[in-house]
Parts: sequence; structure tokens; C-alpha cells
Amino acid sequence: MVVRAAGGALWRPAGDGAVETAVVHRPRYDDWSLPKGKLDDGEHPLSAAVREVVEETGLDVVAGRRSVRTEYEVDEGTKRVDYWLMRVTGGEFVPNDEVDELRWLPLEDAAALVSHEADRAVLADLSRTGVPRELTLLLVRHGRAGDKSSWDGPDDARPLDGKGRRQAARLAEVLPLFRPTAVRTARRTRCRQTVEPLAEHVGLALEELPELGEEEYSADPPAGLAAVERLLAPREEPGVTVVCSQGGAIPSVLMSLGVRWAGAAGALWPPAAKGSVWALGGRPGALAADYYRDFWPDGDDPGPR
Repeated sequence: MVVRAAGGALWRPAGDGAVETAVVHRPRYDDWSLPKGKLDDGEHPLSAAVREVVEETGLDVVAGRRSVRTEYEVDEGTKRVDYWLMRVTGGEFVPNDEVDELRWLPLEDAAALVSHEADRAVLADLSRTGVPRELTLLLVRHGRAGDKSSWDGPDDARPLDGKGRRQAARLAEVLPLFRPTAVRTARRTRCRQTVEPLAEHVGLALEELPELGEEEYSADPPAGLAAVERLLAPREEPGVTVVCSQGGAIPSVLMSLGVRWAGAAGALWPPAAKGSVWALGGRPGALAADYYRDFWPDGDDPGPR
């Protein structure tokens, strides 16, 4: 039996380019560890990771780069824990039933204190300097929009179908964990409809980014890449720009950034399924690139087809 759990490697700047991380003491086990917990039914690991961190620490966090997955044996079977790096932006720790003490420590001191080797693997990932901890851009492919051949109007106006609307609603639930500061879209109805619920949820105006439309990008790739590179620029404050684009543009952009995909039969072309998200940070050569096929638990959209 696999027991699913998720957690966070918390960090904050400590001056001179260094960072500190938070470790917690659990009185039930009398151990020092990273905040984590089991998934609720129907919960994506990222949502569970942030929820557990907030419940155990009381701190405000912004989800960043996906970290490592650890596995170890427990009484119920194999425990599988997915971690994300999370920058702390506020909040205050208050002792509770699960965690009675929290300590901020340099990474080396935290690795020496934690009780489990699996946590040291996560802290080792947090200490990496060749890839950014934070994200700046989420590239979203529009949700499902039915069969093109059955749509009578202009293709630019083809709307989302029922599944596409469910995908848009799910994105609006999960993407705020990355703290969107801008939401932009290609000039297609299906693209706009995919991120409209998100923009409304976080209280942002929805802006157009025509350079990343499929036809526009094909006509002028340098203009599209220039727009992406601007959005990848490092920020003083944490947060991401969300951009909804199309399947004919997103993989080409990723290839130009140096992203490759070890897929079936050794394919290198990065995937971009409808409703999927690429979470990006950094620059070519030092790029964080996480692919989220969707945000349903175990990739399962529970709604009718």
C-alpha cells in the first residue's frame, strides 16, 4: 500500500545570498522534520503540501520549484512524500497539537538536526545554487474546446467545452498557490476562457499577449521569445505571470529555452496537453521547468466527459 503525503522545504533570505530553512519538532514522534502531511481525498499533492505547511506552521508561503520525492517504509506500507520549495512571506508560528517548536536554521545546521535521512535529501535540493528556487512564469495551454471540425464559427472564437470549463475552474483553485501577479492570454476565446476564472479569483485584470498566440508565434518567433524572456526575468518579490497559449507555440518556446522531454521512444519534444501548465523560472542553462499535466489527483478528472 502506498501512503501519499506532501510537504514543503521552507526558506527565507538570510543575507549575503544565503538562505535559512525552517524545521519543526513533532511531539507525537519526538523528531525534527520538514512540515508535511497526508493528502485528503481528491486533493492534488501541491494543494496538500501548502495546506499542511500552513496548518503546521501558521506561515504564509509561495510555492516555487517542485523538489524531490522521498519514499520510505511505514506500518501501513510505503510512504511517498512529494515536496515543493516554498518561500515564506509572512505569518507567525504558534505551537499546536502537531508541532510544538519551529526553528529557523542555516541549511547545514538544519540537515544536522533533522531526524530522518529522507529530509536531508530535500534540504540538499534546497541548497542547490545552479537552478532557481522561485518561479516567474506559468505557461498554460488552453483547456479542451471540443472538435474543431464540428465548430461552425471562426476558429479563434471556438469556446471551451464542458471538460475545458472544469479544467479552467481547477486552475483557478490551484494556481493562486504560486501567487500570480499578472494574468495574460493569447487572442483566442478558448485561451481567454481558460484563465478568466483565475484572473477573477485573484482580482487581476486579464491582459492580452498576442505574441504567444499560435499563428502569431509561428509568424515571428523572436518576438514571442523576447516576451517570454522578459517574463522570466528575476523579481525582487515572489510571484508569477500566468500566460495562456496554444499547443503550436508552447513546445516551440520550451525547446528554444533548452527544455527537453525524456518521453516515449526517447522523444525530446516537450508535451503541452490541454489544460496543462509549465512552471518556469530562471534562464536557459539555469532553468527550472516543471510540467503539470493537470491538477486532478493522480491525473483523474472526475467530471463527465
